[in-house]
Amino acid sequence: MRKIRVRFAPSPTGPLHIGGVRTALYNYLFARKHNGKFLLRIEDTDQNRYVPGAEEYIIESLNWCGIQFDEGVGVGGPHEPYRQSERKHLYYEYAEKLLREGKAYYAFDTPEELEEMRNRLTAKGVATPQYDYLSRNEMVNSLVLPAEEVEVRIARGDSYVIRALIPADREIVVHDLIRGEVKVHTSRLDDKVLFKSDGMPTYHLANIVDDHLMEITHVIRGEEWLPSAPLHQLLYDYFGWQAPEFAHLPLLLKPDGNGKLSKRDGDRLGFPVFPLKWVDPVSKEVSSGYRESGYLPDAFVNMLALLGWNPGSEQEIFSMDELIEAFSIERVGKHGSKFDPEKARWFNHHYISALSDTDAARILQEIAIGKGFEADIQYHISIVKIVKERVTLIPEFWDQSFFFFIEPDVFDEKLKSKIWRPDTVQVMQDIVKFIEQQEDLTAEVLEVAMKDFIKDRGFNMGQVMNTLRLALVGSAFGPGIAQIISILGRDKTIHRIKKLIMSA
Repeated sequence: MRKIRVRFAPSPTGPLHIGGVRTALYNYLFARKHNGKFLLRIEDTDQNRYVPGAEEYIIESLNWCGIQFDEGVGVGGPHEPYRQSERKHLYYEYAEKLLREGKAYYAFDTPEELEEMRNRLTAKGVATPQYDYLSRNEMVNSLVLPAEEVEVRIARGDSYVIRALIPADREIVVHDLIRGEVKVHTSRLDDKVLFKSDGMPTYHLANIVDDHLMEITHVIRGEEWLPSAPLHQLLYDYFGWQAPEFAHLPLLLKPDGNGKLSKRDGDRLGFPVFPLKWVDPVSKEVSSGYRESGYLPDAFVNMLALLGWNPGSEQEIFSMDELIEAFSIERVGKHGSKFDPEKARWFNHHYISALSDTDAARILQEIAIGKGFEADIQYHISIVKIVKERVTLIPEFWDQSFFFFIEPDVFDEKLKSKIWRPDTVQVMQDIVKFIEQQEDLTAEVLEVAMKDFIKDRGFNMGQVMNTLRLALVGSAFGPGIAQIISILGRDKTIHRIKKLIMSA
């Protein structure tokens, strides 16, 4: 049995969509499950669509997700280089082999001649006008030109492409691990360009050659490549190579299920469709990312894994090791999977809640330092203990705890007008004295003592607590009053209460 080898082969034409991350993840899980190798290959043969920074973005995204590759760009390996633009010297010899064997041909058609061909076929009622067995004999190519003229055209530098010669009467069978047998008759295929006029191979040729040379055993890729699979199978047959096993993953769909998930959907509905923030190098348009929006990578990966794959159980929370153990390509569905942004938030809330207090405190500490507030880790631990369950996205650590760092300068006037009474100042002064006299300000002890004090004095419990919350936080927001006082400490608490009194 061949050693399992899979690859993720993105094109650096922009930011990596979360559908691409899922493809990388499934390849990674499959490789790890079967003790195989996972490669990263950058397919940059389309230089016209190359976007600066996209390759680095892809690698950083995979690193953030914890998707580690064994060979590839930046890592190296026995099949270097792993960037197709650095391998272009390899591809022409394979195109020449197909030419010699009559399985490919030169085509010298100009853009105008190609357009005229499409118009001519359309006028004849051809539904899909294309360069194929019906039209190629009427075009300018080496199938119809004398051999001498072909040589002259090449020698004088005429622009040409190399096209695959697709037979007109053959049925191609692609064995797909997810979809079963996919049968396509060659009469439906066009003579795809294998080598472009700029001297670069197309995806179809470079992909096949590299997968063969890199000993790829399984090609796990998106559904959008399924129409290309028959051509790829045919090219493997032409070269006399063993084809890898194919698995074409279902689409990620919009939340309503109508169509493929796109950046526009994220912009419209307010959620990211990219793993990391992306700044377009030309337009400078900023696209949000899951990392910058406050998602933990483990939550993001867990969420993605279940978009298209069914573990066969009710379990929803998986560590990476558990995903590797449970993953099976046979349990990937054929049909598209609807993306649910609320489910993504649910996963993140779960993972944030499961953080250790120390890890959560380090997150809050980093946020606080970024805002100019220094405090020891124990102070942050005491805070996250009482706010962690309220947090769904990482920035909410600050939203739920800012008042532990910043005392209120203004107070919610609507709340103040609702709770303020003629005796409120006196009541708050009594509360100050009460706090001054307490030896133990731990939340549990303080909560009992405060309730007893309020009850003994005949104060209104709700009014006192709401007024204290207004003094400590500035609004009707936050965890329990005793918890807040316990963390703020005696001096800061009294200072804030007196500040509210002074504002009356």
